[in-house]
Amino acid sequence: MAIVEMWTFTVATPGLDLSNVDLAGFKVEARDGSIGKVDEATHEASGSFIVVDTGPLIFGKKVMLPAGVISDVDLDTETIFVDLTKDEIKNAPEFDEKTYREQSYRNELGQYYRDRRDARSGARM
Repeated sequence: MAIVEMWTFTVATPGLDLSNVDLAGFKVEARDGSIGKVDEATHEASGSFIVVDTGPLIFGKKVMLPAGVISDVDLDTETIFVDLTKDEIKNAPEFDEKTYREQSYRNELGQYYRDRRDARSGARM
């Protein structure tokens, strides 16, 4: 997956335009269960992401997910589906309120999730 694609919304639902949808408060579902709710979402060109508050019962922290890991969005149930497991999200580079908008953090996070996707794609071949 290209760097730009990692930070761009590409959801499975045909014709779904998320550019005018406020995703804050939407539930987030990993491949193996719920991980929390969206605390913040951006629609920056080639730089979109969501910040998920996982709450104390799951990871007890916030995590940042590039838009490219979002596989689908259900507007009726206000649910975002990501193509990751809870462990993949839990083991991602630590979210830091002070640095999460810096390019170096985005590069590190993007590489982490690209490596997960590439490994999964290789396993399917």
